[in-house]
Amino acid sequence: MIESTEILLRLVLSVIAGGFIGIEREVVHKPAGVRTHMLVCLGSALFVLVTLETLPGEAARIIAGIATGIGFLGAGTIFRSKSEVHGLTTAASIWAVAGVGIAIGLGYYLMTAIAVILILIVLQLNKMEFFKRL
Repeated sequence: MIESTEILLRLVLSVIAGGFIGIEREVVHKPAGVRTHMLVCLGSALFVLVTLETLPGEAARIIAGIATGIGFLGAGTIFRSKSEVHGLTTAASIWAVAGVGIAIGLGYYLMTAIAVILILIVLQLNKMEFFKRL
């Protein structure tokens, strides 16, 4: 049994972590912004927490379900116009945020912090001159 304060901490952290990544997407005017990323991260953490509390032996199955389900949500952000595809990075950020929510739900705080930092770095790469040429 996870203590109530620990559950509260994990849920609040999931909203904050998703918010950091969502703010970056919002600032660059992408289809899924801060609220979407916060909710995906929170929902993923919540699914994990509920599973740990009720069916701890089923955590792997629930995590696989989250990864699959988020793929459908991310697919909704991808669209094609003429010869270009838009929204792939936003879809990937939604999928990565689900992973962050899962890690928080499981209580992996250091892993979460490292992942959030790396996700934010990756999202900034398109602003660097070297990566614009690729």
